[in-house]
Amino acid sequence: MIEIRNFQPRAYQENILKSCINKNCLIVLPTGLGKTKTAILISAYRLNSFPNSKVLFLTPTKPLANQIYNEFLDSLNIDKGQMALFTGEVSPEKRKNLWDNARIVVSTPQGCLNDILKSSIEIKSVSLLVLDEVHRCVGNYDYVPICKNYNKQANYPRIVGLTASPGSDLNKISEVCKNAFIEEIEIRTEEDADVAPYVQAMSIEWVKVDLPDEFLEIKSFLKEAMAQRLVKLKNFNAISNINPDTISKKDILSVQKHAQARIARGDKTFVLWHIISLLAETIKLHHASEILETQGIFTALSYVESVFKDGETSKTKAAKNLIKDVNFKSAFIRLQELNSNNIDHPKLTKLKEIITEKLAENPGAKMIVFNHYRNSALHIEKELNKNNSIKAKLFVGQLKKSGIGLSQKEQHDVISGFREGIFNVLVSTSIGEEGLDIPKVDTVIFYEPVPSAIRSIQRRGRTARHQKGQLIILMAKNTRDEVYHWVSFNKEKRMHRVLNSLKEKLKLETPEVSQQKITGFIDTSPSLKVIADYREKSSGVVKELLNLGIIVVSENLPSGDYLLSDRVCVEFKTKQDFINSIIDSRLLQQIKGLRNNFPNPLLVICGEEDIYSIRKVHPNAIRGMLASIAINYNVPILFTKNIQDTAALFKVIALREQKEESRDVLLRAEKKPMSDSEMQEFIIQSLPGIGPTLAKSLLNEFKSVKNIINLSQEELKKIEKIGTKKASEIDRLLNKEYNEQ
Repeated sequence: MIEIRNFQPRAYQENILKSCINKNCLIVLPTGLGKTKTAILISAYRLNSFPNSKVLFLTPTKPLANQIYNEFLDSLNIDKGQMALFTGEVSPEKRKNLWDNARIVVSTPQGCLNDILKSSIEIKSVSLLVLDEVHRCVGNYDYVPICKNYNKQANYPRIVGLTASPGSDLNKISEVCKNAFIEEIEIRTEEDADVAPYVQAMSIEWVKVDLPDEFLEIKSFLKEAMAQRLVKLKNFNAISNINPDTISKKDILSVQKHAQARIARGDKTFVLWHIISLLAETIKLHHASEILETQGIFTALSYVESVFKDGETSKTKAAKNLIKDVNFKSAFIRLQELNSNNIDHPKLTKLKEIITEKLAENPGAKMIVFNHYRNSALHIEKELNKNNSIKAKLFVGQLKKSGIGLSQKEQHDVISGFREGIFNVLVSTSIGEEGLDIPKVDTVIFYEPVPSAIRSIQRRGRTARHQKGQLIILMAKNTRDEVYHWVSFNKEKRMHRVLNSLKEKLKLETPEVSQQKITGFIDTSPSLKVIADYREKSSGVVKELLNLGIIVVSENLPSGDYLLSDRVCVEFKTKQDFINSIIDSRLLQQIKGLRNNFPNPLLVICGEEDIYSIRKVHPNAIRGMLASIAINYNVPILFTKNIQDTAALFKVIALREQKEESRDVLLRAEKKPMSDSEMQEFIIQSLPGIGPTLAKSLLNEFKSVKNIINLSQEELKKIEKIGTKKASEIDRLLNKEYNEQ
């Protein structure tokens, strides 16, 4: 009997459990109200209801996985040997052994998906799949194919998604619910009757500052440069809004995406290229202005310096044009002057005052300052530490951006130091927003508002968890700070409306079901199976196949990428890879291998780009290669638009082969029988630079393989279509001593 220990379930957690008994649930709880504890409660119930089953808990990052693993150990009377932690640091072989013996597995999604593809774990025995930070369950994120696979295979399927905020976009929330097979939404706020007794009071204060005249002067330079480009874009009918104060980055990016799509389709006129360049310049100017308004001189100067460096050292046209612009140069000069005079954003001055006052009132106080940019966060940390009472520490992710990053161990050490009082202020980027168990915090400070309901909710959830707390939001008047604050505020209100609406809709659509073994509801008809080469395991096509309900197994194929039956194997290429493989001479060798290993080979080329304009390859070279593959090698070529179209095509072929033709998906690695002449051609084709046509020509002229191999380098040079380079390479290979790798 699995029992709860070391915590007393709260009323709302028990109420949520009741919903999760019979339905897949999306659980929306503010940060600090025990989402993991709720999942642990549900886990105990499922394990007791299905004694031979497992619980699989997925979470996005290794630090979160470690944290949740320890929380399960602390909260359940379960033997440590029945717990398993899967991260990238655990070998596949060890994961398989751990899986077989475990009842509860905590894992990051990528490793779990790889294990499913390789059939090293069987998820049919999982009675509860928990998705932490379930708002990520969209698009190509690994949660999506895992859910599809689980829902199809599990004997006792139950999915629970956890999040502090799924966002405010109806389509995105609906996508999350669809991908995770959600049947019920359990949302709680601090105002709900079963939550209110457990919520600590939190005061919110908005601190507004005025931008100095020096900032406004620099802003005017950037604004003028941006206005000039917006007018040009309007003249090209690319945009309608030419006001730098009202056009958003989202608007500009949308136009840019449309223009890039036109180029991908082959529309490469001078005008379109010019529009692309103008848009790139406009985005850079918009970003520079935003950083100046919200972050200050130091960060703005760092960015503008990077643009100048890029313009001087790279071939990027947008950067080259900008560094020649009088207004952009003027902004750069003024930024340098102000930085040399130690002029910075008034928000930084106000931040120092606030923290100093808080520490004077309570020397043991702990605070988090959230900042969107790593280099800005680093600058804030350095400035705060100039005050003797402040012991600030940077807290960022692992990815080394601009040389700024922390390893997992360093992150752990920072949090431990914060807990022990070695540091009293964390200066954190988004890493501190999501999930991590950061010790009690008295005050959370937003250095800038963010236009995201998810991030705002997660940020403020870092205080008022176990005691009263305070949220302070710094804003520069009449800037994007104010805009982003109200955007976030309205998104959060919309999120609650959307969730409550979806909750009612799900109630109408989902009938009540009793808690029972539900194999009767599972599609037991034979499933389609595809073998994917191990190098394809992380590809979008594999994920789409899983989304379509196809069982995908990862193996080492002798050639090709996807085996759809015992006779049909596909070499899959994006258009970019197709062109690259022509240039580096990989393609014909791959086609030869495909042709000689499988009776019905197939080449699939994916993408909507114009294949003749990807790289500087003459169109006739591309046409010649396509003709050679189809005619000389007798390999059909099919084109698909995208990975979704590709996966759908593979499904149709697999259905025809496996259901209609009753052909298994077996990796026989059997070559079709070849005639003597075919084997002779194959041997000669294996020589460097020798294609099927030239192989036949050589055999017709010299009559045997032996005669060709015995030709000297000088004799080879004289043969038409071989020449000096091919002759040298052939001679080198034939005379090289064999060395087994």
